[in-house]
Amino acid sequence: MGTHEPGDDALGAENPAAEDAGVHIREPHAQNPIALYEQLHALLDQLDEVDTTTAPEAEVAAMAIEHERAVRRMISIGNDRIMDVSDRAAYRSVGVISLRDFMMGPLRIPNAYKRMRTMEAVCETYTITGDKKPPVYPQLAAALREGTLGVDHLGTALEVLNKIPENLDPEDLNRAEAEVVDFSQKLAPRQIIAAGTRLLAHLDPDGTITDDKDRKRQRRLTVGNQDAQSMSQLLATLDPTTRAMLDVVLAAWAAPGMNNPDDDASPTGSSVDVDAEILTEAAARDNRTPAQRNHDALGALLKAVLDGGLIGASHRGLPPHLIVRISDTQLREYAGVAQTTTGADIPMPDLIRLAAQSVMHLAVFSEHTGAPLYLGTSKRLASQSQRFMLFAGYGGCSKPDCPAPFSHVEIHHAEQDWARGGRTDIDELAPACGPHNRAVGDKPEQFTTEKIYDGPDRGRYGWRPNNNPVGTAGSLRTNHMHDLGSIVDDRLLRRRAEFTPPPAESSPDGSYPTGIADEIISMLRAGTLVSVGDYEAA
Repeated sequence: MGTHEPGDDALGAENPAAEDAGVHIREPHAQNPIALYEQLHALLDQLDEVDTTTAPEAEVAAMAIEHERAVRRMISIGNDRIMDVSDRAAYRSVGVISLRDFMMGPLRIPNAYKRMRTMEAVCETYTITGDKKPPVYPQLAAALREGTLGVDHLGTALEVLNKIPENLDPEDLNRAEAEVVDFSQKLAPRQIIAAGTRLLAHLDPDGTITDDKDRKRQRRLTVGNQDAQSMSQLLATLDPTTRAMLDVVLAAWAAPGMNNPDDDASPTGSSVDVDAEILTEAAARDNRTPAQRNHDALGALLKAVLDGGLIGASHRGLPPHLIVRISDTQLREYAGVAQTTTGADIPMPDLIRLAAQSVMHLAVFSEHTGAPLYLGTSKRLASQSQRFMLFAGYGGCSKPDCPAPFSHVEIHHAEQDWARGGRTDIDELAPACGPHNRAVGDKPEQFTTEKIYDGPDRGRYGWRPNNNPVGTAGSLRTNHMHDLGSIVDDRLLRRRAEFTPPPAESSPDGSYPTGIADEIISMLRAGTLVSVGDYEAA
């Protein structure tokens, strides 16, 4: 896979654009795959310019069908290209340290793990000894390569096939795969699930083939990305034991009247120890749906876990509390979105409510500046206060294009490695996730971190691949993935100012405790790092 036989055509001609992109051009008279893709792009340009206004309806429909088939075939070929990059560790040639970074960076694939799982199922792979292995589902792979199977249908088909018990007879497994491939080419994804359920029922009608190993393989709990309203979807497949325990907990914590955030008199915790009369009165006021009660019960459980210290005293040098960064301007205007160390966004009204009822750590900064904290060479590990400051300045891993939130980072001696005399001073540190922290070094495939002394990133540390000469354009880059919210807000504010005069001094509307926000604002003059305690709402 990924190898090409020599040819006698002229596809090995020089390609300046590819050379500028750092692509190695093969010798003349050798087949050049980059040139093939250039031909493909030229053909796509021609297709894009096709005028279909005078074409018969049947031809227009046929073109749409053929286009979709071509798109599907390209996905299969693209998977092979990515596997080729993985097999040869070719991602290092473009300045990244892993296949995941390559997929999320240069390829801009949003869900790299999902794509990798798909490729493992429908692509040839290699064993640890270098032997080639066929795809896990060869019939599914063939359908994708022929263009008769789309991405959505492929994902749904894999969802069905992955539920087939591993102890199933190989011949039965082969026939089952053939059945799934057949109806996946004819049915919509939702119908594929329904047909797959019937198929699974026939394969293991008594449940005697399915065992604990199959259930463990399928267990999952995924927290989706936040949408435009900062809401997230929770997707889970629970094993029987976990489901049973969840049912018991929800029966007590999600009972009508319990843990209602819209009712100040609602009992909190479990209904087991609540006075029956109080619970009956709270239930009469409860207009939530069962799904909403389940949601609120989960929120109450998580708060009890955090407040009870069940997750320990520290995680990566930070207390297991809600830790938030927000600009002083946003805080004063009671607007905007705060960011937590885990990468979650919290709208300002929700932040103020949280501050009124919980212990939290809030790093408030102005234009990414703050008073440095110095430890010199007395300690190798950054202090908790330094971690607070680095979270405020960076938000997460400092390596460009890395989405790792601050809760997943280590503290990198960015100016000089500790073993070489580096100091644990706030102005010589930068956050970096484990893989990227270990990617800094002297080897050609590694990186160097350097401080930026001018421009909008002044004071931050940028990253430069060692194989990228110093001084070349774009050689030193910073990570802005964790600042997208503030960047967008700033642009919107500037755009708004072009058309409207500056708004008057805003004030709260009474929908959340104003006293807390005012108290926080008054603390700004005391420093850039404050700890918000149990303040009473005004």
